[in-house]
Amino acid sequence: MLNIRIEKTTTPKELPGKDNPLTFGTIFTDHMFVMDYEEGKGWIDPRIVPYGPLSLDPSAMVFHYGQEMFEGLKAYKAEDGRILLFRPDMNAKRANNSNKRLCMPQIPVEDFVQAVKELVKIDQAWIPTAPGTALYIRPFMIATDPFLGVRPSSTYKFIIILSPVGAYYKEGLNPVKIWIEDDYVRAVKGGIGEAKTGGNYAASLAAQMKAHDEGYSQVLWLDGVERKYIEEVGAMNIFFKINGTVVTPMLNGSILPGITRNSVCELCRSWGIPCEERRISVDELLEAAENGTLEECFGSGTAAVISPVGHLRFGDKVIQIKDGNIGELSQKIYDTITGIQLGKIEGPEGWTVVC
Repeated sequence: MLNIRIEKTTTPKELPGKDNPLTFGTIFTDHMFVMDYEEGKGWIDPRIVPYGPLSLDPSAMVFHYGQEMFEGLKAYKAEDGRILLFRPDMNAKRANNSNKRLCMPQIPVEDFVQAVKELVKIDQAWIPTAPGTALYIRPFMIATDPFLGVRPSSTYKFIIILSPVGAYYKEGLNPVKIWIEDDYVRAVKGGIGEAKTGGNYAASLAAQMKAHDEGYSQVLWLDGVERKYIEEVGAMNIFFKINGTVVTPMLNGSILPGITRNSVCELCRSWGIPCEERRISVDELLEAAENGTLEECFGSGTAAVISPVGHLRFGDKVIQIKDGNIGELSQKIYDTITGIQLGKIEGPEGWTVVC
C-alpha cells in the first residue's frame, strides 16, 4: 500500500456551475497525484498536491522520443452518495501492458487503483451529477531523463489529473457520422497500436482533419497491410450488428483493447446475443448494408461509453445505418453500462468499485 503524502491547496478553484454545460477535457480540479520513479529505487514519494504546472528539463526524453503512456477512466456519484469507479483494475492492467511495450516501469495494480481512489475522494466535490456527466480521470506516465539519445529513460513521473466532463461528442447519444480512411494508416501489427500512447493519436490527426472537413466526427481505420479489414475508430472501438450477430474486430496487436469493448462483449454474451471477435472487411460491411442485414453500428469507449453511428462513408459510398437513429441494442447497452456505473444496476462482480 502506498504511503501517500497529501498537500491540499490553499486557493481552491470555483466549481463549475450546475447550469453550465461541461465541455470535455477543459476544466481541471484542485489536486493531482504525482509519483516518481528512479532506476534502482523504484517508485518513490507518492503525493497528492495542488494542481499546477510541471517543471521539466527541456531535454526531458518525453519531448524528443515520445516515451509516454496514458489511461482514461471515470468516477460517478451514485444516488445514495457513493463514489463509484468502473473496472479500474482493467485500466491498471492495460496501463502496464502499454508500459511493457514502451519499456517503462510497471505500476502495481493495487497502487494504481489506490492512487485513483485517494485523489478522487479529495476532489469529490467536483464530481458532476447531471445526466451524461462524470469525473474523467487521466493517469499518465512520462520519461524525464534529461538526455538526447534513443534509449529507455531511467526516471519517470506517474501523474493523475481529474476533469469534470459532459458528452465527448457534441452529438451526445445521437448517431455520429464516421469516415472510413483508406489513405493514411494508424498502426500495424508489431507496432504500438495496442498501447495507449500519444504517438498513436498524433498519427491519426491528418486523417481526422480530413474527415472533419467533410463533416464527419471520427475516422474508422483499416488495417495497415491489406487496407481492407476494419480496425477501430480514432477514439473508440467499433461494433456492427449484422443479421442478429454482434461483430467487432479481433484484437490483433494493432487495436487498443478497450475496457468498454470488453464489457460490451461480456454483456451481449450474457444476454444470449451472438458476439464475434473476428476480422471484418469493408467489402463485407458494404454487402451487409446493401442486402439490409447491417442492423446497427456503434462505437465503445470510456469517453463516450456508447456512441451510435448513423452514417459511414467509404470513398464515394455513403452508408446510412437503418433509419439513422440509435438502435435498440445500442440503447440497451448504453443504459446497462451507465446504470452499472451510476450504481442503479448491479453488474458483474468487480465491475463497480467504491472509492
